[in-house]
Amino acid sequence: MWPKLLTTWYQDNHRKLPWRLDPSPYRTLICEFMAQQTQINTLIPYYKRWINQFPTIESVATAESDTILKAWEGLGYYSRARNLHKACQIIHSDYSGDIPSNYDDLIKLPGVGPYIGAAIASIAFEKAIPVVDGNVLRVITRFFGIAEDISKQKTKNLIQQKLVPQIKSVDPSSFNQGMMELGALICTPKKPKCNDCPIQSMCYAFNYQEIDKFPVKPKKEKTPHYTVVVGIIRNSDNKYLITKRKDDQLLGGLWEFPGGKVKDQESLETALDRELNEELSLTPKINHKLCTVKHAYSHFKVTIHAFICETKSTKITLSSAESYQWIKLDDFDNYAFPKANKVIIENLIHSI
Repeated sequence: MWPKLLTTWYQDNHRKLPWRLDPSPYRTLICEFMAQQTQINTLIPYYKRWINQFPTIESVATAESDTILKAWEGLGYYSRARNLHKACQIIHSDYSGDIPSNYDDLIKLPGVGPYIGAAIASIAFEKAIPVVDGNVLRVITRFFGIAEDISKQKTKNLIQQKLVPQIKSVDPSSFNQGMMELGALICTPKKPKCNDCPIQSMCYAFNYQEIDKFPVKPKKEKTPHYTVVVGIIRNSDNKYLITKRKDDQLLGGLWEFPGGKVKDQESLETALDRELNEELSLTPKINHKLCTVKHAYSHFKVTIHAFICETKSTKITLSSAESYQWIKLDDFDNYAFPKANKVIIENLIHSI
């Protein structure tokens, strides 16, 4: 009964999002890759720009990796972009450019785990496979009163098993999208709009007034913080040194200013001198601090101190970066940088 109420509610109330207005398997693929760890309002402009730049699987598959990362710049979690690129290359070469409809084939693609596989299979191909994301976990633990830790895989498996017979009774696309839409708009983490919920009358948490007890999560550990120094190194040709991170590193494939973490009892200048020597076999002259940037990643925080440096030497020996470039100030827009480095670049441009 409740799956029908849910799908009817979704069909009458869903948001008119761009990937829903002109749906296709490719657009579903792009949306689901981008939607991981990203708010919908943040996602929409990126999605629109991406579809304009890369309208087909082939256009993604044949693009250079730097072009892909530049288009993704600012969305974060750049392994998603690299995996999307690889997945499109496989689809282009092994499936003649057609996204496979079979769930088992989908989850073999880079970056396509059980959630994205279920989303594409159900939304694009009407396969009755439930999706289990954060919104679904919240809705279902409240609805059934499941007091199990949602960070554990066995809890996710339990919830998916509960949803299998339900999704088979209705349109799979509307069911899965309805579950996610209900979690995003109605059954929110705080102050849920229970009076607007189409399945309120059957909800365990609502009927027993225990909404705040669900979902059950592990206690958050204190977020680590690191102090980082980077050098904005300018040579005698008035060009700046940037290095490219290896694909298997955090923020892999992106460009950055060289530097690293400050050790205990180490001054910022001493740390920068050590890091540049270790990373580049270079000891430039440190002139002055340009700016300080604070940034939070998913599992840690950093405070980055950026220093203007000068060198007459252009001989570089890399120890951990993939490659390096000496570029003019006007060329920074041609390279993909992490958000924190973008702030440093803005400060650099305004200082000149």
